[in-house]
Amino acid sequence: MVSSPSAVASRRPLTITPASVIVVCVAALISIGLVVLFSASSPIKGGPYAYLYKQFIFLALALGVGWSMAVADLEQLRKFAWVAAGVALAALALVLIPGIGIKVNGGRRWLGFGSVRLQISEFAKLALVFSLAHYLALNQSRLHDFLRGFIMPGAWIGFFVLLVLVEPDFGAAFLLGTIGVILLFLAGARLKFLLPSIGLAVFGFVVLVMNNPVRLARVLSFLDPEANRQGTGYQPWQALLAFAAGGVGGVGLGNGRQQNAFLPEAHTDYIFAIMGEEMGLVFTLLTVALFVTIFVAGLMHVRRAPNLFQFLLVTGCVLLITLQSIINLGVVTSLLPSKGMSLPFISAGGSNLLLMGLLVGIIINTQRAWERPKPLVRKRSLTEVVG
Repeated sequence: MVSSPSAVASRRPLTITPASVIVVCVAALISIGLVVLFSASSPIKGGPYAYLYKQFIFLALALGVGWSMAVADLEQLRKFAWVAAGVALAALALVLIPGIGIKVNGGRRWLGFGSVRLQISEFAKLALVFSLAHYLALNQSRLHDFLRGFIMPGAWIGFFVLLVLVEPDFGAAFLLGTIGVILLFLAGARLKFLLPSIGLAVFGFVVLVMNNPVRLARVLSFLDPEANRQGTGYQPWQALLAFAAGGVGGVGLGNGRQQNAFLPEAHTDYIFAIMGEEMGLVFTLLTVALFVTIFVAGLMHVRRAPNLFQFLLVTGCVLLITLQSIINLGVVTSLLPSKGMSLPFISAGGSNLLLMGLLVGIIINTQRAWERPKPLVRKRSLTEVVG
């Protein structure tokens, strides 16, 4: 008796793929984030429900754009890689124009559309990864050449980094430059070109920080947080107090004190400190473990990439998620100098949540595409050939 295809499919064992692991981790992070956000935003004008309502709206939008990216044909989207990058660069330039770009806390990083504000550098991250992966795949055989394999992609990365630096947003610029160099290295660019340029870029970055009073003060307060706890080191110091108060089990949801006018940006950049105070060491370690799992699963996933373009694209997506989380967690725990950067899937903020939806959508897309069996080519018979 021959089993029907549906019966065979129903008996097919359920396989756990790296992409499915990433989706589960993302769902867990979003769930934790919504709970912590409700508590962290309670003292803010409008109350916790206002921020939770906005977060749900952007979460729905993120699911929508993520689904759209998951079902799209990435090879067809490659045709628009330069268009998307050009739009991103133009938007980054528009942000710098007074009267068009919105300035908040000394940084001009947002464009307003009615009551909605979008941080353009968030979407520029994906535009850079997408266009750079496209270029490196097109020039795969010429990446050892100085002009094609280093100068041109390096200048392309530099355009994005420079526009973000001028906003100024040193953290996002550092993230863009780091991911760009990693993709260049993975694509096969020569180390004799990359290493001197990395050294020069680091030197230039240090010079910029030394000549920027705000960033220099943050670095100095990082070196001695206790001595600067009433000045530039106020936020990192309050974050450390939050972790100390939380201990292993936390003080309980809604019982934390840091969001009550002690810790600025408690619902955005420093939401991990609120988690540490109210939910304790267990949940903070769980959050770190979820990000580590996303990184490991992402590495396992990209090993199956069918071509260089999709390999670099997915690698860039995984790095955008994990490196941003590393920077945020490092800042909040005083392992890195203070820098405003959202914690993916957890911090309040629509722009970053939309970006994360796009990144996860690409990962799901490639999982579906790489699992799809190749079409069988029917061999022609001799009579068909002769006829």
